[in-house]
Amino acid sequence: MAIIIDGKELARKTRENLKIDCQNLKEKGIVPKLAVIMVGDNPASKVYVKNKSRACEDVGIEYEEFLLDEKTTQKELIDLIHKLNDRKDVTGILLQSPIPAGLDINEAFREIYYKKDVDGFHPVNVGKLSIGQDTFISCTPYGVMKMFEEYNIDLTGKNVVIIGRSNIVGKPLIQCCLNKNATVTVCHSKTQNIEEYTKKADIVIVAIGKAKFLKADMVKDGVVIIDVGINRGEDGKLCGDVDFENVSKKASYITPVPGGVGPMTIAMLMNNVIKAAKNFF
Repeated sequence: MAIIIDGKELARKTRENLKIDCQNLKEKGIVPKLAVIMVGDNPASKVYVKNKSRACEDVGIEYEEFLLDEKTTQKELIDLIHKLNDRKDVTGILLQSPIPAGLDINEAFREIYYKKDVDGFHPVNVGKLSIGQDTFISCTPYGVMKMFEEYNIDLTGKNVVIIGRSNIVGKPLIQCCLNKNATVTVCHSKTQNIEEYTKKADIVIVAIGKAKFLKADMVKDGVVIIDVGINRGEDGKLCGDVDFENVSKKASYITPVPGGVGPMTIAMLMNNVIKAAKNFF
């Protein structure tokens, strides 16, 4: 039976350390502050934003929220980003995705000052990650890498298969794993016979948003499984992209859903806000 990678506990430990960092910064007159922009009325986004607000309160980070109407124009969104870029009291800016159709989220990400880009989506930060420089790393991939570190899972020379190639998770994870000397294979919706790749993998990271997609017969004994997905199963309960019950019988390590990658994503956002405050002053 697999060792369960406890993202909830690791996130708690991470936040405790960040509280100390935050207090030390405040004693120097530096007050970390996160500005969150949400456009529209997406129910899932409301939950995520609320969780981020609570995490900021827990760590001691100041928090300001900007709720924009669904009819907000691209110019109005960019104008707000520019104002936040110029505000010296704001050390981190986050644009909650998704945003309404008709708005260009990539342009918006480009307009966030890269030193305040705590989500790691600005092209400068993406580029710095790709050449191995210190930068803001997207929060979910960063959380995954911290899990490997905490559980002493060495990626050197390992065959890592990443299922999913999104800009938010899959693509940054490719570079993060390469930076740890893994051999990386990326599978996606156009990949044929995915099981041919996953059966050879030492580590499988799944981020495609398909409930219980990865089955036990698709992996080898002793595999490490990182499940980034969050879905509703047929029974209405939360589940990941992995058939946890059966795959966990073959895996050496596995993340649960909920309580795995999710809590680490928010913890790494808090980490990036503290980092931004340290770098900004």
